[in-house]
Amino acid sequence: MPIYGPAFTANPHATYAVLRSQGAIAPVEIAPNVWGYLTTTYRAALHLLRNTPNRFAKSPHHWQALATGQIPADSPALMMMQPRDNALWMDGQDHARLRHAITSSLSRIDTHALSTTVTTIADQLIDAFAPSGTCDLVGQYTDPLPMLTMIELFGSPPDIGQRIVTAISRLFDTDQDAAAANSHLEIACLALTHLKRRTPQPDITSWLIAAGLTDEEMVQTILLVIGASTTPSSNLIANALQRIITHGRFAGSVHDGIHPVSDALDEVLWTDPPVSNYSPLYALGHQTFEGLVLQSGYPILVSFAAANGDPTLNIAPGAYAGNRGHLAFSAGVHACPAPDLARVIAEIAIERVLDRLPHLSAASSQLSRRPGTFHSGLTSLPVHFQPAVAPTGR
Repeated sequence: MPIYGPAFTANPHATYAVLRSQGAIAPVEIAPNVWGYLTTTYRAALHLLRNTPNRFAKSPHHWQALATGQIPADSPALMMMQPRDNALWMDGQDHARLRHAITSSLSRIDTHALSTTVTTIADQLIDAFAPSGTCDLVGQYTDPLPMLTMIELFGSPPDIGQRIVTAISRLFDTDQDAAAANSHLEIACLALTHLKRRTPQPDITSWLIAAGLTDEEMVQTILLVIGASTTPSSNLIANALQRIITHGRFAGSVHDGIHPVSDALDEVLWTDPPVSNYSPLYALGHQTFEGLVLQSGYPILVSFAAANGDPTLNIAPGAYAGNRGHLAFSAGVHACPAPDLARVIAEIAIERVLDRLPHLSAASSQLSRRPGTFHSGLTSLPVHFQPAVAPTGR
């Protein structure tokens, strides 16, 4: 079954259910003429993630179709799954070295300063549309907010930062020209690296350089960290806002404190994770799982969405709050290195909208979604609210 195209994007869980009936890991078409597997259960996802790299490798050099030139150069799957000199695509000591550079750099972020930065950016964005009484929360808020935050944290000039994030967004949206987006992205990341080698500052880019990364490793690591922090964060914030605005269980409750924003985030991380299918892995030698023989040389995508929606988990509606057992941030040695920072950004972004925009309501019940192969998010979220005059002095 294909895990791309309009039908899949409109209702991916219907596809997951059919695939799950075939087995805990099922063969799929990832993109046109790109074949692999997809995990369909929670236990299968954990099995792969916890057995990396001793039984399942991360390096795309194990991808047989890629090695034999069978993947089209313009395939969206290629741009999202090709070898790169960063921690996501490596195993062993190379992975450990590059991941340590990332985790040590992110650990230097002052969370109090981050909160102030996100609040300032959120208020500036809201000021621009607050007087109108209507806006598209995705285009005018949830897309630019993570981008502007990461530009600040990486010490990037606005022009380079805009080039980086625009290209990353095009990579995630699998109906775009992925090859051109990848080229533009690498050029922009290299420009930022050269700038920070000349004039280091207390920012993530400079800390990564100080960790000893080469130019090529810097380019691919900047791509990785910003890519993991922007479009997925935008998806998370928008999916949570949509849930809060339209679902009766949350109607009014996050405004009056009955249910905190963190509860809404927990539910969305379980039911609509911002990265739905990713973390391709490759079986090392003969591997089986629950009777299924996994052929080596084919990518196995981990479906975080299918895992979280596995009916055998038997999680009752409304029981997600405080439950951090979801796989939205992955697991194992390649898990998200800074889930707490992601939650800080998302919670503040949502709280500012709820605090600043009284009587918030959806302006349309027909919402379109981004291409769903690798991620789950809205292309727009039009809303109405009580117009407000932006405070002076900002």
